[in-house]
Amino acid sequence: MQLIGQGRDADVYALDESRVLRRYRQGGPTELEARLMTHLAACGYPVPKVYEITDTDMVLERLTGPTMLEVLARRPWRVGSLGRTLGGLHDRLHALPAPTWLPRRFATAGDDRVLHLDLHLGNVLLTRRGPVVIDWRNAGAGDPAADVAMTMVTIGCAEIPGLAARLGRGLLVNSVRKGCWTDPAGRIREVAEAKLADPYLTPAEAAWLRRRAGGRTGQPGC
Repeated sequence: MQLIGQGRDADVYALDESRVLRRYRQGGPTELEARLMTHLAACGYPVPKVYEITDTDMVLERLTGPTMLEVLARRPWRVGSLGRTLGGLHDRLHALPAPTWLPRRFATAGDDRVLHLDLHLGNVLLTRRGPVVIDWRNAGAGDPAADVAMTMVTIGCAEIPGLAARLGRGLLVNSVRKGCWTDPAGRIREVAEAKLADPYLTPAEAAWLRRRAGGRTGQPGC
């Protein structure tokens, strides 16, 4: 098998022209993830097709196209349109009521929606059929504001060298907000606290999150 991608906790291998194998290095919630992706596909939300699963592996549709992050690196002038598209993907997802079997995270008083909880530029592929959202490992049922807040803090804490890149991050945050109806402000502190449990954080990312979790004011992406 040809290794074609690596994430923080999984590797992706090409099986053939139409399928890939996503393998978690230490196991993952493959059954729940596959069930949710199948449910979302039936609802018309853009996700890869699921073919087979084991405790550690998922055989998925092979998607052709760059991630939003790769496009932004090559064409930074597209930051506005990419951010608005990302915000729109949040709105489309949050229009879907959460199924009862989806674990609750950042729950509401009774109107839980499907949350991706890792919906950033690296998890959206731009394919011929349009943007497709991947990596549903962290998904849950809850408040859409928490989902958007997670995107905001993920963008905000990322280590980006250079003033121009940091200014671009501010533009990206503003564009996501313009493309999305949900205001994340009320969940930023809570989400920052939750993200501090991520074992893959760098010291700089953890320091940024601790400042947010401690109640520092300001824009989420600054």
